[in-house]
Amino acid sequence: MGFWKKYVFLQALFLTIVMFLIGMYVGIAFEQNQFDEMEGYYLKSEISLMDIVALNNLVMNKNISCEVLKEASFNYADKIYEEATLLEDYEKSGKISEKMTEVHKKYDLLRTILWMNVIKTRERCKTDFNSVVYLYNYSVKDLTLKAEQSVWSKVLYKLKKDNPDKVILIPIAVDGNFVSLESLKSEWNITEYPVVIINDKQLVYDINSSSNLEKYFK
Repeated sequence: MGFWKKYVFLQALFLTIVMFLIGMYVGIAFEQNQFDEMEGYYLKSEISLMDIVALNNLVMNKNISCEVLKEASFNYADKIYEEATLLEDYEKSGKISEKMTEVHKKYDLLRTILWMNVIKTRERCKTDFNSVVYLYNYSVKDLTLKAEQSVWSKVLYKLKKDNPDKVILIPIAVDGNFVSLESLKSEWNITEYPVVIINDKQLVYDINSSSNLEKYFK
């Protein structure tokens, strides 16, 4: 009888170990598949970025209309916003690795360069659109601040949805340690996050609704 109990115990232990290994393998494979998918999105966005950078490097060329520059910036901003939203959905699933965090940083860098291009376009053209740059902390641990940033994201999403042709929305996490972003931020005395910069002029630290931001629009 003792031998039989020992046999059953070992069999159960063996099955437990097998199921654990299978579950771990499936989890790793699932996470790797997510990462590969996001890398694919990033590569596509990188190609689009090079196209926009090439276009904006010719920003002083009078043969390139301001309307073309505006359309290119809007299309690219909308594209990477949708793709980065998928990354946020993966993050909410709780299966995010360090690799996924690096992909997030890539999107923040893309948005930073897009912001630079929007500034250049504004200097050359009399733009009829509004740029809304949302700076926030990605690695925030404080639950209150995390909840506040979640509210801000929803308000800004509504703002963009209500003004699709008037607002170019550029959310950027500030904790990616990008020299380019730090250089842009140095023009303002920003002391806390989250913060919204409207048309590279107005700093907004308190938003309750999208109408609270629209009053600063052109």
